[in-house]
Amino acid sequence: MSARIAAFAAVCTAVALLGAGYVGLAALRSAGPSVSARAARSPAIIGGTAQLGQELGRPHLVFLQPSGGDPTQNELAVAPLAGPSPRRTLSGLHCSRLYVDAGHGICVGQNAAGVGHLLDAELRPVTTFLQPGLASRARISPNGHWAAATVFVSGHSYAVVGFSTQTLLYDTSTGAATNLESFTVTRDGHAFQSPDFNFWGVTFADGARFYATLGTGGHTYLVEGDLARHTAEVLRDGVECPSVSPDGTRIIYKARVPGTVGQWRLHVLDLRTMSDSALGETRSVDDQAEWLDSRTVLYGLNDQGPPATLDVNLWALPVDGGPPTLYLQHAASPAVARGAP
Repeated sequence: MSARIAAFAAVCTAVALLGAGYVGLAALRSAGPSVSARAARSPAIIGGTAQLGQELGRPHLVFLQPSGGDPTQNELAVAPLAGPSPRRTLSGLHCSRLYVDAGHGICVGQNAAGVGHLLDAELRPVTTFLQPGLASRARISPNGHWAAATVFVSGHSYAVVGFSTQTLLYDTSTGAATNLESFTVTRDGHAFQSPDFNFWGVTFADGARFYATLGTGGHTYLVEGDLARHTAEVLRDGVECPSVSPDGTRIIYKARVPGTVGQWRLHVLDLRTMSDSALGETRSVDDQAEWLDSRTVLYGLNDQGPPATLDVNLWALPVDGGPPTLYLQHAASPAVARGAP
């Protein structure tokens, strides 16, 4: 761990320089499905605390409006869940990655120094913490008790060889943090440990139970963890950035495309049978998908439009088959809130 701690200081110094390259923002340029006329409309931006409060009192989508270059300046926004609609309400809070659930939220990478916040039900910061690297993934447990944040402590993308991550689990009531590397890991009933362990992409199931990716020895394992016992068990190989379905029976994840570097395809895994299948999105997706409902997931893609600009749009994909459709332009890091907390 001493070498990794030494790397933290170096990375914190370089964060401002690395920000523009966060998670391979310039890598995904392949042509995609056509954009519908309705979804292509420019966003109608509405400001004000009163309007934000109205949106939070009904089913809504919380997301980040990209800044166009610096991910730390992406602004937290809220839009109606029904639609989709181009209308959005800006909050004034800036994050690189966010998530909300059960009246709690997490905003990581607020600035180049790696500052983040735990949020209340009105999306106001209540706890501030430091992150020693570039923000990557964030999640809140369905009961609102736990928050998870992953940062790159070396490297700046999952496509970079030799990247290193840190994943911390926060108690939202106290702000106390636990490093996932302190958990006892087993594989096939035996202790499993290696100096190159990296964890990322936490997704919470229920209570203190969660899933995550464990990277080691060139493998990306799906692990099931228990916060109460500080344990994690390896379930299978080849799973990155899992996202568990609302009913807890399936996981959407990104799988590396064989023979490529930095190319992933979305898959769905049935946790009851461990059957697995690729989904209808053929472009590379480097994101942790979000379940819109029991049949559809959302994810961000960096799209190139006329004129050529770097932007992120949200796409919707049916998990039981079918092509993706554009859900919301100029949006990233989606979190679905189905009602008032």
